Amino acid sequence: MIIGSISENINLEKRVAITPEIIKKYKSLGFEIYLGKNYASHLGIKDEIFELEGAKIKSDNEVLSNANAILQMNILDDQNLNKLKEGQILVGVLNPYLNEKKLKDIVSKNINCFSLELLPRITRAQSMDILSSQANLAGYKAVVDSFAYFQKAIPMMMTAAGTISAAKVLVVGAGVAGLQAIATAKRMGAVVFATDVRLASKEQVESLGGKFLTVEGAENLETEGGYAKEASHEFKKKQEDLLKETLKKIDIVICTALIPGKKAPIIIKKDMIDVMPSGSVIYDLAAIQGGNSELTKVNETIISNDVNIMGEANILNKLPVSASNLYAKNVFNFINNLFDKDKKAFEINLEDEIIEKTKLK
Repeated sequence: MIIGSISENINLEKRVAITPEIIKKYKSLGFEIYLGKNYASHLGIKDEIFELEGAKIKSDNEVLSNANAILQMNILDDQNLNKLKEGQILVGVLNPYLNEKKLKDIVSKNINCFSLELLPRITRAQSMDILSSQANLAGYKAVVDSFAYFQKAIPMMMTAAGTISAAKVLVVGAGVAGLQAIATAKRMGAVVFATDVRLASKEQVESLGGKFLTVEGAENLETEGGYAKEASHEFKKKQEDLLKETLKKIDIVICTALIPGKKAPIIIKKDMIDVMPSGSVIYDLAAIQGGNSELTKVNETIISNDVNIMGEANILNKLPVSASNLYAKNVFNFINNLFDKDKKAFEINLEDEIIEKTKLK
């Protein structure tokens, strides 16, 4: 059995699905590993390092032709998708909401596609949870980047010349990325506030030293799977009033709020931005899905009323080595669950919730 992977378009995606450290684990299951030439050279990992671990370096065509399972970060481009054959397995963050037609076409050819962002939030799937591992890094990096852009000191400083007040940070959305953003901002000395439609987040926010902003009469807007769901019009209005008042004293906003399968909710409106202090920063991690700020533009920094609004398409391109290491482990754990060690073959058991939820139909 052969596991294969080829390079992504590194202008858009620098992460890889297989790292040298994970190859031994695949080998222990009996897999051969085929990788495309210069697979991770952009990360400073030469092909020779993969070969020393037991991988075989092939042309992209050889990888796609021979691999039983192809592991990627994102969906393959159209040219490479057309090279896939019946019975092959494709694993990655395939984003079926954006690539619906493309994926239906290849699924109809009896190619088994598994999209890892659809993993259920169950204990057994935690080691495969790519959303959590990647969001953790994204929340950390968003804080680091926004603090670097902000032109004032972050912690409170008491000097002979006077006192510098601590920066005030608001984190919108207290999921994995948001909680990591809160923890990182607190460690760096900021005063941190947070808001989320899920009331269960309050305890988590406060355990990290953040102050949770609660909308009066709020209901718990959380799905059974632990994700946020769409808020009512009345809730949104109350949230807007609370945020507008809060933003008058906020220096940095980290936006992380997403609803799976939908456009990101617009939470920070232009009239709210207008009341923010001069020189403040909004870092919108939801930019690629439309943004939580009304003015966010992908891969641009917009300045409105002297407020800087940053919209990164893929912040993890700035941490590709760490992100790849975590992603590769997540993917291995998924493959390990999909592989029948006795039969030495992939077993697509749709009674397994992990397999059933991630397999595209």
